[in-house]
Amino acid sequence: MIGIFDSGIGGLTVVRAIMDELPDYDLVYFGDTARTPYGTKSSRTVIEYSLENTDFLIKSGARLIVMACNTASSVATEAIRKTFDIPLYEVVTPAVEMAIQTTRTGAIGVIGTRGTIASGIYERKIREIRPDARVYSAPCPLLVPLVEEGWLKRPETRMIVKKYLHPLKVRQIDTLILGCTHYPVLKPIISDKIGKRVGIIDSSTALAHQIRQFLDERPDLDADLSRTGAARFFVSDITPQFRKTARTIIKHDIDLIPVAL
Repeated sequence: MIGIFDSGIGGLTVVRAIMDELPDYDLVYFGDTARTPYGTKSSRTVIEYSLENTDFLIKSGARLIVMACNTASSVATEAIRKTFDIPLYEVVTPAVEMAIQTTRTGAIGVIGTRGTIASGIYERKIREIRPDARVYSAPCPLLVPLVEEGWLKRPETRMIVKKYLHPLKVRQIDTLILGCTHYPVLKPIISDKIGKRVGIIDSSTALAHQIRQFLDERPDLDADLSRTGAARFFVSDITPQFRKTARTIIKHDIDLIPVAL
């Protein structure tokens, strides 16, 4: 079973991509909706939550863990790897690799939560591979609440996105990394406001492809993963809006199971 966790609903974009890439594999998802957002919390708190989330998924049968949260990926990856002996995937590296393949000029923009942007994880990883890259980052703290509230077509959302993207647009970036798994839900607005010439990088598809390659190279682990096409969705809090947005992302109704960690 593949285990996936996120601070809220955004990680469902990763779930959808994994379902598309590996349709027969069983999945278990945990959305920490009671403690979202992670992007405004300290690194210590995010690490603590991430360890709890990982432990829950392993106890639920996961044999491979996906951190579908950019904030957690930026600060908690090392702690999880030290604590648990299990294959671990995060969302930052696939986005970085795709951005470097996509950019024509080396001018790359990154948007994310305050926690992700403050960590500098994207800049570091990009420059490890391409030292001459020019990386411009912008925190967008209101976008996660807007997605969680379902304000996907509101004029206020369009205005906020435009304001956040303006500093990157004037830098003439040609590639933009969506450094939060909530943001693909707003991709049509983001694409419109940043301009059609800018490539939008959504790591969920690249991440799902990496997992497929890993399992192809590890037949021992692949054979150990259950394949009935089942998916369980656990959350630390349930709201009607979460149900509505989850259906939009997954493309069908899902049963949400409340759990307290």
